Amino acid sequence: MFITHPSDRYSIAEEVQMALEGGCKWIQLRMKDASDEEFRQTALEIIPMCQENEAFLVFDDRVELAMEMGVHGVHLGKNDMNPLQARETMGAEAIIGVTANTADDIIRFRGWDVDYVGLGPFRYTTTKSNLSPVLGIDGYREIVKAVRDSGMTLPIVAIGGITIDDIPAIMATGVNGVAVSGAILNADDPVEYTRNLLEKLNNK
Repeated sequence: MFITHPSDRYSIAEEVQMALEGGCKWIQLRMKDASDEEFRQTALEIIPMCQENEAFLVFDDRVELAMEMGVHGVHLGKNDMNPLQARETMGAEAIIGVTANTADDIIRFRGWDVDYVGLGPFRYTTTKSNLSPVLGIDGYREIVKAVRDSGMTLPIVAIGGITIDDIPAIMATGVNGVAVSGAILNADDPVEYTRNLLEKLNNK
């Protein structure tokens, strides 16, 4: 998953275009400080790009906007709408992701109709304020083991300061995927970086 982030170098639409060109098939539009109208205008730019590239598009929070604009779903942080309420509002087809930092956070979602959990942060990242405790490789290994031992098969996506060099070790912990933001945006060639990252993921 590529998560958008304000950048001095690119517009949000340019970021998404580069990630898609690099082969990414899952975009999260995250504009924490934007008004609904600003968010809507950016979404109108990137929805056709995602459709053209057959990529999933989820909004960070903004359940009402996600429904209005017909995107695939939402990612809900701990202070966003309750996932059960979002499911009731959005219906069975919507993708609903949630945020977690511990095994208990994830196990709490047992029996809830959520599609994946974003577990992090892997390391310190400047793209998020109010950062939870950093997990590192050992943290992921322990949390994934605890969750799987509890019988839960909910897909787990690693997030937070992840770079291409981290992929083999992170995937070896048993997570199902990764979310990346800054590493792609700060790369000399974001398209090439995305392509190489996906190649590494596929050959893990």
